[in-house]
Amino acid sequence: MAEPLKVGVAGLGTVGTAVIHLLEAGREKLASRCGRRIEVVALSARSRGKKRDLDLRKFRWIGDPAALARDPAIDVLVEVIGGAGDPAKRAVETALAAGKPVVTANKALLARHGHKLAMLAERHRVALNFEASVAGGIPIVKTLREGLNGNAFTRIYGILNGTCNYILSRMEQDRLSFAECLRDAQRLGYAEADPTFDVEGHDTAQKLAILASLAFGTKIDPDAIYVEGISSITLADLDAAGELGYRIKLLGVAVKTEAGIEQRVHPTMVRKESAIAQVMGVTNAVTVDADGLAPITLVGPGAGGMATASAVVSDIADIARGVRTPPFGRPAALMTTIRKAPMQRHEGGYYIRLLARDRPGSAATIARRLAQQQISIESIVQRHDARAPSATQSGRSGVPVPVILITYATSEDAVRKALAAVRRDRVISGRPQVIRIEKN
Repeated sequence: MAEPLKVGVAGLGTVGTAVIHLLEAGREKLASRCGRRIEVVALSARSRGKKRDLDLRKFRWIGDPAALARDPAIDVLVEVIGGAGDPAKRAVETALAAGKPVVTANKALLARHGHKLAMLAERHRVALNFEASVAGGIPIVKTLREGLNGNAFTRIYGILNGTCNYILSRMEQDRLSFAECLRDAQRLGYAEADPTFDVEGHDTAQKLAILASLAFGTKIDPDAIYVEGISSITLADLDAAGELGYRIKLLGVAVKTEAGIEQRVHPTMVRKESAIAQVMGVTNAVTVDADGLAPITLVGPGAGGMATASAVVSDIADIARGVRTPPFGRPAALMTTIRKAPMQRHEGGYYIRLLARDRPGSAATIARRLAQQQISIESIVQRHDARAPSATQSGRSGVPVPVILITYATSEDAVRKALAAVRRDRVISGRPQVIRIEKN
């Protein structure tokens, strides 16, 4: 049997600790599969004195992650520190420059510096593996980079944030408000004390940037992604979606179009019978559309210590077996600068919820503004609140009437222009709610 692969782990949070436990528990199985043992020999973390479910006496402690990366006693660096900057960035760069392969779960680092790190890894002929950076235990990176490397991709989309999926699932199933479900997610540890990064779509955007680069051979550009979160979604939207045969999910979507690569994160209505609509709770799912294949959907745990650690260990095992592929599936020098498709050029169906003022001509004005932008309506539902006084009881009630429109395929630009005109006409109250409909 070959010499053991000696691993240094930088970062001892939930994931780092789980990686060590998983490697120790599967020591013999991994050795038989890889043809060599995998041994964790050194660690680095912010605090040595922090209480952990780990006996640190079995490992050498190196306080500086970059020093760990340089240490001649380790063969591979596992970086689970997190963050787009130092110390994670410096540690990864140091390891690659020293000719040592790197396994990372750091989506923020890859979304911001992925192309440069790939160039560095290829220059020094070492692996840069990052399966754990997107969708936790779902092997989507290997699917795109290796399993489907003979296919041309047209679209990739998915539920990439368990916190948002949990909140939307609870809102729908238990008829709770967004605020109530968010508090529950925080209590259960699914959401941070400051949940903005998750619920406003930024976590999903970082993951989508990585997937788009893998699928389309473009340099990662997180700034090219249109982002909306879920904080504006109400029970009224979920109820209307259900009645119309849809379910609302926060999706990250990357599509190859004639105008360029369209990348967007936003609440999306998907048909209830679709595979991705069935994914509830903290589970993640990714659907891949590729030439020559029916859509493929991968479903599984998207977060959590053991799910993420499973992906990290799989990447380490590849290195132990001597497997090395270009980090993004093709030489980094051949990756192209992304041609961003403007969001205004997006085309598809739309759900629009308006609060129409209860006065003569409101509906006609809304219809006229939509027609001016050549927007065709597939269905329209007008809802009256049974608790509000009726027009026959007191003349016109003055209470705004919810109106729900489902459009045929149209452009983002047309919808924005029509609704801006409707607001200027003062025939609606508040801001319209707009949710895009994704074909699936």
